[in-house]
Order: sequence, then structure tokens, then C-alpha cells
Amino acid sequence: MGHLDHASFGWLTPALSFAMACIGAALGLSCTVRALDSTGRSRRNWLITAASAIGSGIWTMHFIAMLGFGVSGTDIRYDVPLTLLSLLGAMVVVGGGVFAVGYGHDRTRALLLGGLATGLGVASMHYLGMAALRLHGTIHYDPLRVALSVAVAVAAATAALWAALNIKSSRAVAPASLVMGAAVSSM
Repeated sequence: MGHLDHASFGWLTPALSFAMACIGAALGLSCTVRALDSTGRSRRNWLITAASAIGSGIWTMHFIAMLGFGVSGTDIRYDVPLTLLSLLGAMVVVGGGVFAVGYGHDRTRALLLGGLATGLGVASMHYLGMAALRLHGTIHYDPLRVALSVAVAVAAATAALWAALNIKSSRAVAPASLVMGAAVSSM
């Protein structure tokens, strides 16, 4: 049985993955803020851009972090269709959450629905990405940790969307992006 190494490249992959999560969050939150100040087609386009930025940012963060994993005695490969499906799934489900916030009339309900959808998008991306791993051996999940990771994803997404609804200046996006980057990376 091989030994799992969570950081086979040292701090490089965790640091890069955190940076990517923060960049994706910053872009996505900035686009969401712009969307909330827009109407019509412009709002829709900003929300699509926000979903793409957040979804691809968390996917890139996850994939970079996965590149840092090593298992002694086996090569790690990825199923390309499942890996791409995890990217598409992240953008689509995060899009549902972003659109719920962008078009919701009841802010509290929109925030809760948007946070749930976006968090489930993050979690589905993560576990689809994990399912794409190909190695000699088996991967087992602790159901409690899986449930906790989904709860963290939903809480992080809800907090980020709350920030998007309440951010009034572009400077406030930076701290919100750091929080979202840390929360998504901790999942």
C-alpha cells in the first residue's frame, strides 16, 4: 500500500492553489458587484462572467492542489472527460447560485438559495475531480468529513455571495476574495 503525500512539491502547490482561488473569487465578486448595478443583457453578461470566473477559479485551485498529491509506488493520472466535466459542472452550478443572487427579489432567500447552489457547485466540482483520479489503489471517503466539506463549501459560498451583495467599493473585494479563497481552499 502506497503512502499519500499531500504536498509532494512542498508549499508550491498549496500556495499557487490558494492564489488561484483568491484571483477567481476577486474576478467573480467584482463581476457580481457590477451585475447588481446593471440591468437587462448587461446584468446577464456580468453574471455569466462572474460564474465563469468563480467556477474556473475554484476548479484551477483544486486542480493545482491535486497536482501536489503523490502516492508512493504509483503514478497518478486523470480521466480527462471527468476532469472537464468537473470544470463545466462548477461553472454551471456556481452560475445557478450567482444568478439566484443577481435576480432574486427577496435578498435573504436569494442569498440562501445562491449560497446553497454555489456551495454544492464547489463540492460537486471537488468530488468529480476526485473521481477523475486514476491510480493503483482505492480511495475511501469518511462520510462525516465529506458532509463537513460540503457544509464548509456552502458556508464559504454564502459568505462570498453576502459580500457581493454588500460590497460597495472595489477595494472591499480584496478582503472578501481572501476569505473566499481561504474557505474554498480549506474544503
